Amino acid sequence: MDIRELQHFMEVVNQKSFTKAASAIHLSQPALSKIVKKLEDELGVDLFDRSTRKLTLTDAGQVVYEQSQKLVSTLNELYALLDDLRHLPTGEIKIGIPPLIGTIVFPMIAKKFTKKHPQVTLDLVELGAKRIIELVETEQVDLGIVVLPVQNQAFHVYPFTEEEFNLYVHHEHPLASKSIVKLNELRDEPFILFNKDFSLHDRIIHECIEAGFQPKIAYESSQWDLIIELVASELGVSILPKSVYQKMNNPSIRSIPLSAPTPMWELGIVVKKDRYMSFATRELLSFLVDQDIILPSHAMKTN
Repeated sequence: MDIRELQHFMEVVNQKSFTKAASAIHLSQPALSKIVKKLEDELGVDLFDRSTRKLTLTDAGQVVYEQSQKLVSTLNELYALLDDLRHLPTGEIKIGIPPLIGTIVFPMIAKKFTKKHPQVTLDLVELGAKRIIELVETEQVDLGIVVLPVQNQAFHVYPFTEEEFNLYVHHEHPLASKSIVKLNELRDEPFILFNKDFSLHDRIIHECIEAGFQPKIAYESSQWDLIIELVASELGVSILPKSVYQKMNNPSIRSIPLSAPTPMWELGIVVKKDRYMSFATRELLSFLVDQDIILPSHAMKTN
């Protein structure tokens, strides 16, 4: 049994699709299917229930997946330990990051860090924050950048930035001329939100409920630029971080401050406690402290 066979099997489970997994690891689907079938023959069990259209694990498949995670994590830690013995800031940092955060926050961090440590590769895994939390907990990524708060005692949490949420509407919307909008003025508006994989989905609903109403959700998406296009098509309103307005190029959109209350977008880095932290990852966290992105009082937890 080859460790790569287990990694390929894990990718199929994570992607919930042979087609998506094959694309992610740059193999043809028939080749990937053959690898998984070979693994099943070697183990003498069926890993997937093929009697339904939905790709699901068998009981044996679940056991193999969980043990594969441990094996791959142990192997990655071995490589990291050996790399640290060389005292070189090299290696790969696997970072889980939601697409919106990646667009707004990460480019500046990546540019400065790569300039300082060109031998360190930053491998981004772009998924919703809820899924990122799972990947950090199962040690499939080294750290995650997520929306706070995070209620999980398994993590060290390092807050590093916050900004206001704004209302985004079409320029001909009745609210577009206002200088500020109260949240409860949106009670009859159709909302366009990130889908349920994203923490922002729950956060916006929570803010609306706190303001006294249940939002009417018209559309959900995993892409912030599609959300903007739907707003531009007058299909609803959206609540997004203020800085999104600087990234978009759509003159038909208005961004308006919110009040009563003003909801805040708080971000933080999460790292699993009691996990070995590679030299490269420690260098990244130290760099964020030096750049005043993480407060030193929070970063001391990494020691």
